[in-house]
Amino acid sequence: MQLTDEQRAFRADLRGYLQENVEPVVDDLDRNGPMDRDTLMGFVTDLREFGIGFDPDIAPNFFGDVWKFMLTAEEISYVWPSLNVGLMMSFPSVFVRFAAPQTREAMVPKLETGECLASLAVTEPSGGSDTARPRTTARKDGDEFVINGEKIWVGNAHYADVVLVVAHDESTDAQDMFLVDRENASFETEELDKLGWKGVSNAKITFDSVRVPEGNRLSNIFSNAIMEGYDMHEIVPFPESVTQLFFEQKPLNATFSFMRTGMSFMAVGIMQAAMDEAVAYATDRETFEKPIAQHQLVQDKLYQMKAGLETSRGLARRAAELLESGDPDARLMSSLAKGYTAETSKQVTDDAIQVFGAEGLKPENRLERYYRDARVMTIPDGTTEIQKLIVGSELTGMSAYH
Repeated sequence: MQLTDEQRAFRADLRGYLQENVEPVVDDLDRNGPMDRDTLMGFVTDLREFGIGFDPDIAPNFFGDVWKFMLTAEEISYVWPSLNVGLMMSFPSVFVRFAAPQTREAMVPKLETGECLASLAVTEPSGGSDTARPRTTARKDGDEFVINGEKIWVGNAHYADVVLVVAHDESTDAQDMFLVDRENASFETEELDKLGWKGVSNAKITFDSVRVPEGNRLSNIFSNAIMEGYDMHEIVPFPESVTQLFFEQKPLNATFSFMRTGMSFMAVGIMQAAMDEAVAYATDRETFEKPIAQHQLVQDKLYQMKAGLETSRGLARRAAELLESGDPDARLMSSLAKGYTAETSKQVTDDAIQVFGAEGLKPENRLERYYRDARVMTIPDGTTEIQKLIVGSELTGMSAYH
């Protein structure tokens, strides 16, 4: 993969911003996390200046450029994965333009100024990785749906303006997604503590007879927008080749293909940060009257780290290439990349700690944060075990889920 001049310039500008504005405060923010809404919004507002965001003016060029999206995930995660998660979780906000009138009225003004934060509610306390059969239900009642159930590990849930909820639509006996906006519906959230990604809010949501208009069912959002004359890539601002996946797969599966590819670039960002720290320390730290970089076993660690980093980067880029072209193997490769890079990031950050020795256990040296953040990577957007089953199913046409 060769970056264009424009992509290199974008990466350089983004790196400059992150080094100047996030690097100096990341340790305190992560240690005292999760971020509150105002802190996250401050970063979201700044990043809009780089063409990163979900409002109608920016989203087509952000989502519409697969490489810009993936470079953003890698570069932000190099400095602070929590910020990347908080930012990227807001993608469901793009759908408010095509939702029911009351949701449009409440949310489009926020969306247009870049202030509409969102979240995706998939995982359930009793379901875990079983996203195909949600226990959360949506019952049709007149021109509304009534949602009941619980979701857990929902990023941004505490302060999200809109939540895209995966639920079982009882009227069709099928899975669908429903957009819930906080101006017109209320739900309870409970903050969750966790091992890594300390800077981003994750919460449990309880939906107790929450009513949403039928126009907020995702399948209706798509069909109504198309009837109004919008093309699919205007509704979901991916490249046209990517939006084709929404016709060929379940919308949730197509969404996951994009998210999992982004996750693989996140893992690469974390690994690169750990690699850079380990090399710098190995060439500076001395034992037995020489830099530890001159010890053979330390060089072996660096070799293993570099091999894991570069194979992960190559796999992530291959997944992005297939996604960009709308290739039928995009789902397979996104799961392969997500599973492999997440697991490899655990090993690379573990090796980096070993290079540091006892110093790597100190929070101020960041290695323990890299390790904790890498450890989380193997679970959200589908565990590594789920990725293996998806790849196996895609390869053989046979499901091992049941």
